[in-house]
Amino acid sequence: MGIATFASNCKTLKKFSCSSCALGAKSINALLKNSSTLEELSLKGLRGVIAGTEPIVPGVAAASLKSILLKDLVDGLSLTPLIMGSKNLKALKIIRCQGNWDELFQFFGHGNAMASLIEVHIERIQVSDCGVSAISNCLNLEILHLIKVWDCSNFGLASIAEHCKRLRKLHIDGWRINRIGDEGLIAIAKQCLDLQELVLIGVNPTCLSLSLLASNCVNLERLALCGSRVGDEEIACIAAKCNLGCPNLAKIKVKKCRGVTGEIKEWLVEKRTSLSVNWDVEEIDHLDASSSDAGSGQEVAVPETRLVETGGEAPVVGDRWLTILKTTLSGLSGRSLMACTFGRWPNSPNGSSSRSI
Repeated sequence: MGIATFASNCKTLKKFSCSSCALGAKSINALLKNSSTLEELSLKGLRGVIAGTEPIVPGVAAASLKSILLKDLVDGLSLTPLIMGSKNLKALKIIRCQGNWDELFQFFGHGNAMASLIEVHIERIQVSDCGVSAISNCLNLEILHLIKVWDCSNFGLASIAEHCKRLRKLHIDGWRINRIGDEGLIAIAKQCLDLQELVLIGVNPTCLSLSLLASNCVNLERLALCGSRVGDEEIACIAAKCNLGCPNLAKIKVKKCRGVTGEIKEWLVEKRTSLSVNWDVEEIDHLDASSSDAGSGQEVAVPETRLVETGGEAPVVGDRWLTILKTTLSGLSGRSLMACTFGRWPNSPNGSSSRSI
């Protein structure tokens, strides 16, 4: 009754957020029934959103809603009618909500559904390569966050690359389970040429994918490698491409990558004196990109350290790094960077077992 009265008296409401309360379907529907100007809706930890209650629909907000965030919901799938009925939705974020979300994403693209979607953030939810491939039907997608989505592999990422040509920002937290690697990143490098920002956490790219990304993605401005098994050789590959393939590269972050030493940083700085470098190669104690592993609900960003702005005379680098660079480039020169091993993928994109969160 309180929410219904509130909504009926706030006809110009544009943003509504509620968390950790007992609001349920009746309350949310009362809000949506009266809010024709509502643009942003955030629902977190609502104990009243459970299976068996009335469906939640967009009401008069169907045309105005542009952003929906669902977090820590026991039955987030009960909001499927709300999502699919939001005709002009641009941003969808689903975080730690139970259920098999392939059931929602399989509707994307049918009858021009979700054609307006520009940003998708999925984190710690049950989604397979089938679901991620369905997201690729959103041809206008520009921003994608795949955070600890255990059942997503190179296959799903390749589907995104094939269809989402406008992709500008890609964040992947592979949680060090090695289901996303060179094959998926090579697909991105070949087909997402407008990429501006790439964040890889717990993903282990090699020189093959990093060189191709640096060569093809000429608009790349920001690159982050965190908690990966990359080493000096991979960083040398990036440095070699700085003046050739990445004219806009402005920031590089390397954190908690055990194989990277401080010396290779000097080579990178020498190749691009204007580059902002965020460098932390301490031993990995615990890495969590966006949420605690215990599911406490606390959001933790990738740790920030002081940016080191470089300029003027770059330090002289020892001959050892020149040798590493020459060795790396000579090894790559005899290898076709366009070759990839998609043939090794399983026939079924959903080859892994499903699990509940």
